[in-house]
Amino acid sequence: MNRIPTMAELAAEGRQPEVLFWVGCAGSFDDRAQRVTRAFAELLQNAGVDFAILGQEESCTGDPARRAGNEFLFQMLAQQNVAVLNMYGVKKIVTACPHCFNTLKNEYPVLGGNYEVVHHTQFLLQLLKEGRLKVEGGSFRGKKITYHDSCYLGRVNGEYEAPRALLEALDADLVEMKRCRTKGLCCGAGGAQMWKEDEPGDKRINVERAEEALETGAAVVASNCPFCLTMISDGVKAKDKQDEVLVYDLAELILNSK
Repeated sequence: MNRIPTMAELAAEGRQPEVLFWVGCAGSFDDRAQRVTRAFAELLQNAGVDFAILGQEESCTGDPARRAGNEFLFQMLAQQNVAVLNMYGVKKIVTACPHCFNTLKNEYPVLGGNYEVVHHTQFLLQLLKEGRLKVEGGSFRGKKITYHDSCYLGRVNGEYEAPRALLEALDADLVEMKRCRTKGLCCGAGGAQMWKEDEPGDKRINVERAEEALETGAAVVASNCPFCLTMISDGVKAKDKQDEVLVYDLAELILNSK
């Protein structure tokens, strides 16, 4: 994979990329999510997309702070990000995190941040339709794959079809969980729950969701969110099935399909 330029470097050359790749906190710092970042960046390069990142100038969108009730911190982070994005004249943003996607798309406009924001599954499908990206079923052809709808892409933003269309392009055998689409079950991390201690109960939500995934008999669980990726992976491990059932982001599936 070639080195990815920053917006600052392109600005110094008087260039504007086709799209800004918003990496997000998980995609930058979490070991597992970093693999998704690399996979998606490699797909963009393979498709000939002219893109850049903010690098050190990117801060957290403020989503976890707002969900946890710290509105002051959210406003501070958001205004800082809007100032940077507007300084570079950013028009289009793609991100592999539904939390970043939702915040940038729906919550930044009121703060003066108006951008076209697309989730990476939507962008990959667009590249596929335009013929810029080639997807081969390869190792996943006919393989049983179940797909987990993340809350912020699914119920919050109504996107259910793009991820499934990508799985269809892989020629995979999609087996739906009993709770999917509008009735999908949260992985347990949304709404800043990722950073909270468990509340009293009989079972963790991610274990419940992992059980539903395992019931399908799928060999792979596909996700579109770094939080979901962590929670479902942990749920599969809790059932001691990590050697039999693999959890991947859709970008990884497409990159590794050959």
